[in-house]
Amino acid sequence: MVFSPDTQRAIAQQAEQLAPQMTRFLRELLEIPSYSAQEGPRIARIKQEMEAVGFDEIKVDGLGSILGRIGSGSRVIAMDAHIDTVEPGDLSAWPRDPFKGEVKDGVIFGRGAADQTGAMASMVYAAKIIKALGLEGDYQLWITGTVMEEDCDGLCWDYIIKENILRPEVVVITEPTDLGVYRGHRGRMEIEIRVAGRSCHGAHPELGDNAIYKMAPIIADVERLNESLAASADPFLGKGSCTISVIRSTSPSQCAVADSCAIHVDRRLTAGETLELAVAQLADLPSVKKARGEVVVLEYARAAYTGLTYPMRKYYPTWTLPEDHPVVRAGARVAEAALGQPARVARWGFSTNGIATCGLHDIPTIGFGPGNEIHAHTTEDQVPIEHLVKAAQFYAMFPKMYLNEVAR
Repeated sequence: MVFSPDTQRAIAQQAEQLAPQMTRFLRELLEIPSYSAQEGPRIARIKQEMEAVGFDEIKVDGLGSILGRIGSGSRVIAMDAHIDTVEPGDLSAWPRDPFKGEVKDGVIFGRGAADQTGAMASMVYAAKIIKALGLEGDYQLWITGTVMEEDCDGLCWDYIIKENILRPEVVVITEPTDLGVYRGHRGRMEIEIRVAGRSCHGAHPELGDNAIYKMAPIIADVERLNESLAASADPFLGKGSCTISVIRSTSPSQCAVADSCAIHVDRRLTAGETLELAVAQLADLPSVKKARGEVVVLEYARAAYTGLTYPMRKYYPTWTLPEDHPVVRAGARVAEAALGQPARVARWGFSTNGIATCGLHDIPTIGFGPGNEIHAHTTEDQVPIEHLVKAAQFYAMFPKMYLNEVAR
């Protein structure tokens, strides 16, 4: 037994006692809008809290992510929360102010509460629990608040690893899991299909070659392709999918035939589906061939709030860990101890920074987070205070449990 019953009770009691501080910290973070590439003020507030808690080291990398360390052992463990959010959209659609962190019936509401600022509060106070109860060991735990994930999954961690800022041996992604242990998710890609036409005056359309009309059968073929992907369904991850999220065209004026048209394809990748396969499936569509369409995997190249631009191709690979992997076992054992019931092991429906840590860089990664992903990006974005407490217990217990599992 890694933790005695008395130690487990002490961890639970500490987490409960720290609930008001976690709630205060989270509410203060929610009052600071933190859209992708605009996270600076929220990073500064996190730094203040890490300093107050007593982290051993705190640094901000070139892209603007914050990394806080406790412990100085030889084993390197990381826990990650992206601290950027999507924008609130139509404010009149919100039943409450998205930037006030309103508390009602034990639940904190606000943009990013579930996705995933709540986890940041739990992680910082898990560090306090570790220090207060002397749970350190032969490990160093890095708590990361990463940037630009909503714009480009994994960019922050691709930068951290490639630039030798940190390379942990295991990562816990704290996106909302409703307190389940998650071991992967589908990958995704952002792809454009582009076709060219020939413009002419709208009064004589027969003299031109309308790019929008050329795109119309391609749209129908993409819809049919999505239906056919059911045949490639994976028992754990489900099927791949594709959908068109944006369409745009150009012409000299609104009185002219369109000379170009492009569609943005959101492609979700299940097990065994690769970048090359996804591109070939679109390029081989009869309508794409007939229109001589171009299939392009997009690139992200936006400046961070620090001013740095670090380009990344918008290919976010599928990743999973086997259910019997030591990291999954450790996560399940910790979850059972924190929740008092067997862990629910599952997967995310959306994409996370795990596409970089595990998908691109082969670092074993699991997920455990407060809140439910069904509330992400909605006007009901929320996290229960009880989840913050249970997550803090999990994060405080995970490092020693992980070391015990990998030593078996």
